[in-house]
Amino acid sequence: MGATLASTILGFVREVVYARAYGTSWQLDAFLAASVVPVILFGLFNGALVTALVPLFSDYVNTEREDEAWKVASTVIVTLVVVLGAAAALGAWLAPWYVPRIARFSPAHVRTAVEMTRWLMPTIVATSLAGVIGALLNAYHRFGAAALQGVVANLCIIGFVWFAQPHYHANALVFGALAGAFVSLLALLPSFFALHRFRFALDLRHPGMVRLLHVLGPIAIGSAAGQIAMFFDRYFASGMSEGTIAGMNFAVKVVGFPQQIFVTAIATVIFPVFASQFANKNKVAMRKSVATGLQMVIFLTLPSAWGLCMLAGPIVQTLFERGAFTPEATVLCAQLLPYAAVGLVALAANVVLTRCLYACGVVRVAIAISVATVAINVGLSLAWLPSLGARGLLLANAVSQTLQTIAFVVVAWRALGGFHLRTIGVSLLKVGACSAVMAVALAAVQVTRTPPAPTTIARVANLGEHLLFGVFVFLVLARLVDSEELSLAIDLLLRRRRPRELVPLP
Repeated sequence: MGATLASTILGFVREVVYARAYGTSWQLDAFLAASVVPVILFGLFNGALVTALVPLFSDYVNTEREDEAWKVASTVIVTLVVVLGAAAALGAWLAPWYVPRIARFSPAHVRTAVEMTRWLMPTIVATSLAGVIGALLNAYHRFGAAALQGVVANLCIIGFVWFAQPHYHANALVFGALAGAFVSLLALLPSFFALHRFRFALDLRHPGMVRLLHVLGPIAIGSAAGQIAMFFDRYFASGMSEGTIAGMNFAVKVVGFPQQIFVTAIATVIFPVFASQFANKNKVAMRKSVATGLQMVIFLTLPSAWGLCMLAGPIVQTLFERGAFTPEATVLCAQLLPYAAVGLVALAANVVLTRCLYACGVVRVAIAISVATVAINVGLSLAWLPSLGARGLLLANAVSQTLQTIAFVVVAWRALGGFHLRTIGVSLLKVGACSAVMAVALAAVQVTRTPPAPTTIARVANLGEHLLFGVFVFLVLARLVDSEELSLAIDLLLRRRRPRELVPLP
């Protein structure tokens, strides 16, 4: 979590640097549109491979067939380099055909987006390899190196944009993304090769590869589903006023801050645990793990969502309003932020639930739900776009994610033979009540206080006071209602860790 926190903070610094250098300009719009296809390909290959490979790899390791596990893993890595290299080359060649269909910009801006797309294509090779290698390290409970790759990538991007933007303008975004992708891959290699397991292998007929390919197709469809939703968001937003894509991006990044700090760390650790428990047919432990994971997600994200809604203006102003990011851009992002924050709890819960379902092998049902969610998202976007504009796109995301959460809970209940729904419901009621009171207290404080001076220090101090006040109110209320999650969080933070050599592998 510490490494994820550092990466997330640097990710926020990256967004602040973006805002300072480009604001909500067409250059940032073009970069975000150009990154759509590389991101979709990354989600298709990396998301699907990691999700399919980790349970298979854990199954081999837990049944004392580690050599077979590494034959499969090595074949996957070699195949990935070949396939993604070809996909990157093809994507760069076809960019003039598909980019104008994604980004409905002026001809000059479309040409810029095409060139950016071509430069960004090699990043899918580096990021996908880094994802697979990081997952293999996580399977050995070596989480540090994989978590730190985000730190390295963000440092590269920040450095390039900060120093190269005056000379290379919009291309500094592309060069930073390229450097960040490949340097973060290089940062993983020492820990990976220290395992002394990888060897060049290409055995596509291995039984493990047959099993992997059997489940890879459906999972790839599910992984692509979420990326396609982003495609439609960018497509619809590209037809609106200049800066809409950038404004939505900043709002989503702010909402992603608590998710990246807490939920990503929980999910990273819990996925190998799920896979190991399922491999050992320990459904009792899985039921407990799922319930605990969801309780912690609710405890961490529900008050965060309320806080983001109540402090949207001060948050956006403090983080971004400087340089090219004008007060008008602040108003745009602050109006969008609450609509993005509404879906935070569901988005975070789905991270835990999907890993549970994939570890249990309930793949096809989970994929069908994901595809249906995208269809609902697009339908709601089309319905709300005329009246709500970009806010309708974000609200459609939130509603569809919530419906997906409900469906995932039902499927997980059946797959595990039930789990502690009553405990989760009690947590939802307690945390929800505490969060609502906290929101009222924050609203009252904002009404009674005068706006801060237009300086960075004054704005940071003002926002910090509001955040600390909100956290204090929430924690006091959580203590008063005897929140189980608060006690669990304190226990996890304060308990002593046993020496590494005494901790048995699951």
